[in-house]
Amino acid sequence: MSKTVICPGSFDPVTRGHLDIITRASKMFDRVIVAVLVNSSKTPTFSIDERIQLLGETVQELSNVEIVSFDGLLAEYCRKRGVDAIVKGLRAVSDFEYEFQMAIANKKLNPKLETVFLAADADSTYLSSSMVREIGSMGGDISNFVPACVHDRIVAKLTKNG
Repeated sequence: MSKTVICPGSFDPVTRGHLDIITRASKMFDRVIVAVLVNSSKTPTFSIDERIQLLGETVQELSNVEIVSFDGLLAEYCRKRGVDAIVKGLRAVSDFEYEFQMAIANKKLNPKLETVFLAADADSTYLSSSMVREIGSMGGDISNFVPACVHDRIVAKLTKNG
């Protein structure tokens, strides 16, 4: 029986922490959908197309990973796509509190949907896209925070906007 999971997020921009969770999920499940959230109430630094392109290049070695954009309720999107579980990375206790609430809500909306939590790698527990954006926009070195294959484009965008 094939198992499909979804890794939802804003990925604005993709970090090494994101890549770690996606890579680990790709080893645990048959198919991984990385869903880039379209949130009309926020103004992202990177467009939806840029985020999808950066993610695509970052995970190109992972043959069972698909990158998509999505808008609306995650639980409903999962129902339409035949997703078995949501995979979320946890960095700290504060992440767990929020993600636990989301897991319960998603389960109420889609009773067949499970949530799987993966503990962040020790090197990624402090890492967030907002931290990368802040450091990068001020000219700081983000090479330890973002995948090498997309580093230069992320830096160019952040310094242009900064």
